[in-house]
Amino acid sequence: MDKTDKEKIDNLLSDVDDTKSVNINKQEEDDDAQFEALLKEFIATEMTEEDTDVMAQDYKDEPTTPKKNNGLAEEEDVLYNAYLNYTGAIIAISKENNLTEPKFKFELDMLKPRFKPYIGKTLASDMLIGWDIMIKAHPTEVLSINPQAKDEELLNFAEKQNNENLQMAIISYVEVLIELESCEIAYEKRRLKAKRKKIEKEIILEHQKRVERIKKYTEAIQKEEYPVDAERLVKNYFKTSKNDADGAFKMLTQNPATFAPIEIQKIKDRFFGLIKAKPEDGIRINKELGNFLKKLKV
Repeated sequence: MDKTDKEKIDNLLSDVDDTKSVNINKQEEDDDAQFEALLKEFIATEMTEEDTDVMAQDYKDEPTTPKKNNGLAEEEDVLYNAYLNYTGAIIAISKENNLTEPKFKFELDMLKPRFKPYIGKTLASDMLIGWDIMIKAHPTEVLSINPQAKDEELLNFAEKQNNENLQMAIISYVEVLIELESCEIAYEKRRLKAKRKKIEKEIILEHQKRVERIKKYTEAIQKEEYPVDAERLVKNYFKTSKNDADGAFKMLTQNPATFAPIEIQKIKDRFFGLIKAKPEDGIRINKELGNFLKKLKV
């Protein structure tokens, strides 16, 4: 995780409600909702609007994609069958027109374990080889096709052809394009799902570190029995420090009561209870606590 990501996560985690201690190892009632809110905010800063639209879908209950007999997932299997129909038709066209049979580069194993964007280039190359064969075999018909023709136009053209192989080549070409897009969408979903998991892991780790630091500071203050809500003081300090680290530390060491007031009623009487605690003692303890925190290393 780079420095920028860490700073963003730090800022998000510092917004945790300061009214109670947060511990992700405890299944508190609002823990999941709080974590999800942090995650959504972080995702919003890291992804484009298009990314977040896809990420918004819930993949937690997504079933494992079943494999076909050829070892491919469903999307890849449909794409490969469309490809076989296309290349089969092109080979048939080359044979019936005494043309050199083309050598295609795309292979089944390229779709394993799942589709990756770079294989689109190999597919595109084979598609062009097929078009060259169609043009050589049926120049009049094929060259009449609008180069910018949409899928529907190509399918309409195919329906009008008498040559079954040419018809199959055009139809399967359209199918390859459609299924290729389907595989690209499925890939993008997997990519975003993986990115979400990575972000979740990073936030969990940073959350744990934050909680541990708060715990250590809190325990150190409590150990010295300062009459102050140590947990509230520490959490308010961390929350403030996200916007102004230097200013927050200065305030912590010079006037810690800003983050949590000194509880006068908890100040111990001195000289065996003969001298009762006074408000002035709060000022003294506030100063002592500031000096303590200035030297504290956790």
